Amino acid sequence: MGEVIGDILPLALGITISPIPIIAAILLLLSPKAKGTSVGFLVGWILGILIVLAVFILLASVITPADPDQPQPISGAIKLLLGALMLVLAIKQWRGRPRDGAEPSMPAWMSAIDQLTAAKGLGLGLLLSAVNPKNLLMGASAGVTIGSAGLPFGSTVVTVALFTAIAAASVAVPVIGYLAAAEAMSGPLEELRCWLTSNNATVMAVLLLVIGVMMIGKGIGSF
Repeated sequence: MGEVIGDILPLALGITISPIPIIAAILLLLSPKAKGTSVGFLVGWILGILIVLAVFILLASVITPADPDQPQPISGAIKLLLGALMLVLAIKQWRGRPRDGAEPSMPAWMSAIDQLTAAKGLGLGLLLSAVNPKNLLMGASAGVTIGSAGLPFGSTVVTVALFTAIAAASVAVPVIGYLAAAEAMSGPLEELRCWLTSNNATVMAVLLLVIGVMMIGKGIGSF
């Protein structure tokens, strides 16, 4: 189990420091309906992570040989594909970064985020964790890694819980912190939002590059 946890930690951290969900959570916390929408967003975020993990753990467990120490060509091919897709997204992010102090472009839906209800906040969290390509690739990679390791059920549950806790931390911490001390958190949250908005593309490009190379290495090692 320890080796699997070591393999998935970078992927969990990759989701944790993904800027767009953090910016979305901060915008919700600064909106008029902060409490309901931010809690809904956090619940959706966690559910999305769990759904992606469950789907790819099941997929990997079906295609993995009974002896996990044997070569796993199908699992290796999936890891190679996921790693290659991450590299493609890394290049796209890097090429799309703002130049010479230009104002970074953000998703159009962010302009209407202060009008969301708690239910729509939940849906947004679910979409950003389970459908957003960057987070989907990292969650899928973690699921394949866990599912192909041949862990006992109890160890799988512990590994999934640890991955989810780390991956969800960047949304959970500001939401819980804001609910506990709204006035004290407003200033730091706005400063963090500005920094992430300016550096979103660069952060994601470097992150996807590193994790993509790692996944390709794991894929090659599975043959």
